[in-house]
Amino acid sequence: MAGIAGVAVHPLARRQGYVRTLLTQLLREMRDEGHTVSALYPFRASFYERFGYVGLPQRRTVTFAPEDLGHLLRADLPGELAWERIGTGYDTYRAFTQRLAAERHGFATFPDFRAARLREDDKHWLVTARVDGQVAAAALYQITGFGADLVVDHLLVTTPLSRALLLQFFARHVDQVARIVAGVPADEIPELWATDLGTHTEARTRVPNSNAPMARVLSVDALAGSGPGRVVVEVVDDPFIAGTYLLDGPTVTPSDGVPDATLRAAGLSALVYGVLDPDELPLRGFGTVSPDAGAQLRALFPRQVPYLFADF
Repeated sequence: MAGIAGVAVHPLARRQGYVRTLLTQLLREMRDEGHTVSALYPFRASFYERFGYVGLPQRRTVTFAPEDLGHLLRADLPGELAWERIGTGYDTYRAFTQRLAAERHGFATFPDFRAARLREDDKHWLVTARVDGQVAAAALYQITGFGADLVVDHLLVTTPLSRALLLQFFARHVDQVARIVAGVPADEIPELWATDLGTHTEARTRVPNSNAPMARVLSVDALAGSGPGRVVVEVVDDPFIAGTYLLDGPTVTPSDGVPDATLRAAGLSALVYGVLDPDELPLRGFGTVSPDAGAQLRALFPRQVPYLFADF
């Protein structure tokens, strides 16, 4: 314990105070630079929840045996596979993930200088599936040893066909590895990928080093262009987005009307990312929502499953 002006301050409290100051400063700089959202992996979710962050789904890991995909070895699938070291195929992989960032809900990529470490380290193999000449799926992987595991960082697919092409590639490793261990988004259902496919799928969260990601909204103006709902929302207790707004489908405007819903920043973030229903917000202490407002908010922000991708 250390004393300041006669008041005992625990070292952990001092560290959290520093993190609080630093985080507020960083968020302000991000907002001023034009960033509309912020995502992170917390040391403790409850700490960052006070700063407007809400939890996102944890990535799943699925484990299965390549012999369970033997039927795919006989399948004539339209498409092409390419196999190379990431040092050679990095530009293709980078372009694909950046495309997903514009197409997939909640998807985020590292800046160039950070992402390029994959190419510099050159520790992974890259397999890509092309359909009609365009990359439709990709996976980085490593083999831990003969008769051991083929470990896929992220199984990135855009269609059932592109997934089947990658699974067909993994099936060809039946004489080299015992298991395929792949990271998949929370909305994947691996047990439905094939008949008689034995799978073990799990997602683990644990304080402090296995927490699920979190994200928050930094700009309400960026919500313009949402669904067809119309509602007046008041955001409270936040230095960045506090205020009263009319959310009217394609437009967001300041409002002096009586709010239909009063939300904390974490509550609005939960709706924007599609991880909570409006009826859940009061139960989590994220705000108050009338039944009519709930219906409008569902129209504006339908439930979705975000996939952050960037793992830091």
